[in-house]
Amino acid sequence: MKLEEFKIFKDQNNSNLKFDFSLKNLNWMNIGGIAKVFYKPENLKELISFLKIAPEHKKHILGAGSNLLISEDLGEKIFIKLGKNFSNISLIDENKIIAGCSCSDKNVSDFACENGLSGLEFLSCIPGSVGGGIRMNSGCFGSEFKDFLVSIQVVDFEGKVSSIRRRDITFGYRECNLSNDLIFLSATFECKKNDKDLIRKEINRLKKLKETSQPLKVKTGGSTFKNPIEGTKKRVWELIRESVPEDTRFGDAKISSKHSNFFINSKNASFSEMSELINFVREEVKKKTGISLDLEIEIIK
Repeated sequence: MKLEEFKIFKDQNNSNLKFDFSLKNLNWMNIGGIAKVFYKPENLKELISFLKIAPEHKKHILGAGSNLLISEDLGEKIFIKLGKNFSNISLIDENKIIAGCSCSDKNVSDFACENGLSGLEFLSCIPGSVGGGIRMNSGCFGSEFKDFLVSIQVVDFEGKVSSIRRRDITFGYRECNLSNDLIFLSATFECKKNDKDLIRKEINRLKKLKETSQPLKVKTGGSTFKNPIEGTKKRVWELIRESVPEDTRFGDAKISSKHSNFFINSKNASFSEMSELINFVREEVKKKTGISLDLEIEIIK
């Protein structure tokens, strides 16, 4: 990678561009290597200017890093993380919200509640960002992003901005068909008017359900595997619990005792240790149940 053009860009724009930047603290697993180039644009103009000097380089967009495992050997990938001006939230109608795609899911849920808008209560339990949530159609407790999305504004790697309507996007279980060459900028959601106290009560109910079933305040990437769509009625955590000893670990990478589909970095696990645990669990479940598990967590390597 020739860094000269990036250095010129940094000097000319006084930008948030960094070289040899550690990604370890930008994901919940607390695992990851050094990015040769890391950029945090504060607005769309900065983002487009940067994209124009890096058309041929492989780029990856970082969100909240909550469902992510990053390798320690990243090669020459460029990493982009949207800055604070991509996290604004506002009302555009009495029942519609527009949120920047770096905004946290929790903040969107809280904003909807404060404005008496119901439907997005489930977002209070998803520790990610709006962009990542749309990309993988995140969901819990019977609701998913696709259920409330109206449209999404995007920019491609050539700097062209466009809007995509919900009806033109195909969503599946923890996936959508939008190109990886699109950076999500903002999204519009449609909700229903309701009493604020009732909405807050529902948020608190969902949070309590989460607290009883999932590990909190630990270094984890959330759900490691998707629930199987066919071949069994069992949830993935049940398949893992029945197939793999609970105390299975590789170095500092281990299975949560509270939820078998959550893998934890107990101290200072490496990418290889976590990868070994993931592969071992997948193989054991296949061997003992015949079910092939698909990853929900995203792995960058």
